[in-house]
Amino acid sequence: MVSSAAETVDQYLGELPDDRRQAIAEVRQTILDNLPEGYVEAMSWGMISYEVPLETHPDTYNGKPLMYAALASQKNHMAVYLTGVYGDEETKEWFVERYRASGKKLDMGKSCVRFKSLEQLPLDLIGESIARVPLDEFIDLVEAAHS
Repeated sequence: MVSSAAETVDQYLGELPDDRRQAIAEVRQTILDNLPEGYVEAMSWGMISYEVPLETHPDTYNGKPLMYAALASQKNHMAVYLTGVYGDEETKEWFVERYRASGKKLDMGKSCVRFKSLEQLPLDLIGESIARVPLDEFIDLVEAAHS
């Protein structure tokens, strides 16, 4: 599944094979347990998204909520998207260093961390990364990047 037409997180999870459903559900719970106040969970871009509501920050370049993080099951892997890590070089360096120190192999694009099984992902670090950027700081990062 590259992109889902599911309208709810439960529908999205229901589309997944059992092994991926379990892995995505565990990463989702880690995100929810660490998500700073103000972000909301939604279905956007065909994946589970953690966003800045338009009521909080309506002035976006595309009229859609700012995506802070996301979680998806792709064709050949699963991915957690960490735009809060991608948007700040110091945070990215911290993340890469901590990931490598975990002993797990990092497979990272610009903002996505790809994994084929839950054992490949240091969940504690994902939680710390999610908790690291409060909503107001994330909005400031995005505005600075677009100015």
